[in-house]
Amino acid sequence: MKILVINSGSSSIKYRLFDMTAKTVLASGLVEQIGEQQSRLIHQTRNDRGDMAESVKTEAVADHRAGFERIGAALTESGALTDPRELSAIGHRVVHGGEEFRNPTLINPKVIDTIRRLSPLAPLHNPANLLGIEVAMQSAPQVPQVAVFDTAFHQSLPQKAYRYAIPQDFYETHQVRRYGFHGTSHSYVARQAAKMLDRPLDRLNLITLHLGNGASASAVKGGKSIDTSMGMTPLEGLIMGTRSGDIDPAIIFYLKKKTGLAGDEIETLLNKHSGLKGICGANDMRAVEKQAQEGDRRAQLAIEMVCYRIKKYIGAYYAVLGRLDALVFTAGIGEKSPLIRAGCCRGMAHLGIEVDSEKNNRKGKEAFDIQSENSGVRILVIPTKEEYEIAKQTIGCIQNRFESESAP
Repeated sequence: MKILVINSGSSSIKYRLFDMTAKTVLASGLVEQIGEQQSRLIHQTRNDRGDMAESVKTEAVADHRAGFERIGAALTESGALTDPRELSAIGHRVVHGGEEFRNPTLINPKVIDTIRRLSPLAPLHNPANLLGIEVAMQSAPQVPQVAVFDTAFHQSLPQKAYRYAIPQDFYETHQVRRYGFHGTSHSYVARQAAKMLDRPLDRLNLITLHLGNGASASAVKGGKSIDTSMGMTPLEGLIMGTRSGDIDPAIIFYLKKKTGLAGDEIETLLNKHSGLKGICGANDMRAVEKQAQEGDRRAQLAIEMVCYRIKKYIGAYYAVLGRLDALVFTAGIGEKSPLIRAGCCRGMAHLGIEVDSEKNNRKGKEAFDIQSENSGVRILVIPTKEEYEIAKQTIGCIQNRFESESAP
C-alpha cells in the first residue's frame, strides 16, 4: 500500500512516499523556491542497499502545478512510482481546521470550500495547503485524497483552556479561540511515549515539547490534549526561530503609535523578524548555539530566554496535570540539542525532573531516556515522524470510507 504525503507551502512542496505494508520510505523530496529562476528539486530514493540516494536539479519551476509535474517525473524516473494508480491515497498536511475538523477528512468540494473559508485563521499556511490539494487532485483525480489537520488533536481542549477572556461575540461570530498546532507531532510522540513506558496511554500524564523553528508545548492527559501553547494562530506561546511567542498585546498598539507601522507590518515583524532572529540575528538554533559558544552575549541571552519560557510552560502544565509521568522532547531542536534540553530542565529536581548529562549527550536516530537515577519523571527524546503519522491517519480515513460504503 503506497501513500504519498504532501506538505505544500507558499513557495515549496515537501513530499514523502511510503510503502505502508513494509513501513518504509520509498522516496522523499522538496521542491523549493517555486516561481523563481533558481528553483530546486531535491529528491531521495531508497536504493537496493536500503540507503537513500539523493539527486538535485536546479531549474525554473513556474508554479505549483509545474512543481507537481517535477515530483511526478522524479518518482517515475527513480522507479519509486511507475503509475499514479499505484497510490492508495494522497495525504495532505493542512495547518488549520478550525472547529469544523476533528479528524482526518476525505477531501471533496465541500471540504475544500471549508478550508478556504478558514484561511483567514492561518493566512500564511492554509492557502498554500489548499493550492497543493487542488493541484494534486487535478494531477491524480482517481486517487483518494485526505486532509490531516494540525489543529485536530487539540480539539479535546476544554473551554476553560481554549477560550480567551474577550467578549463572547468574538468567539461566536469570528471563531476567536485557542486552536493549537503541531497536533500530528504531539499525538505521535505521546503514543510512542506510552510504548516506551510500557503503560496504556489513557493512564498517562505527559508534557510534550515540539521544539523546532516553530515550537509548541502540550499537556496530554489520558491521550488527549488538554492545553497547548500555540493559540488562534501559531504565533502564541514559546519563543521560536522568527516568531515572538507570548507578548503583551498592548505592545502592538504601542508600536503603531510610536513607529507608525501598519497592522500588517507589525504582523510580519512578529511572525518573521522576531524570536531568535529578533534577539540575536540568527533564527537557526545551531547557529545561535555556535555564536553563544564563541562568546556572543546576545546569542547567550536568546538561549536563556528560550529555556526560561519553556520551563515556565513545563511548570504550568505540571500544575494543570497534577501528576507528570514523562516529559517528551521532539522535533529538530528537541531531538538534537542537549544544551536546550538541559537548560529547560535545570533547577527542576524539586519537581522530580533531573537530567543525566551523559545520557543527554547521546546521539542517535532512535528514542532514548535522559533522566537521572534520582528523577521521578521520565524524560524522553523521541524523534517525531509527522509524515508517517499523516500517512497512517490517511489509511485509517480511506479504510473507514470503504467500510461505510460496503456496509449493508
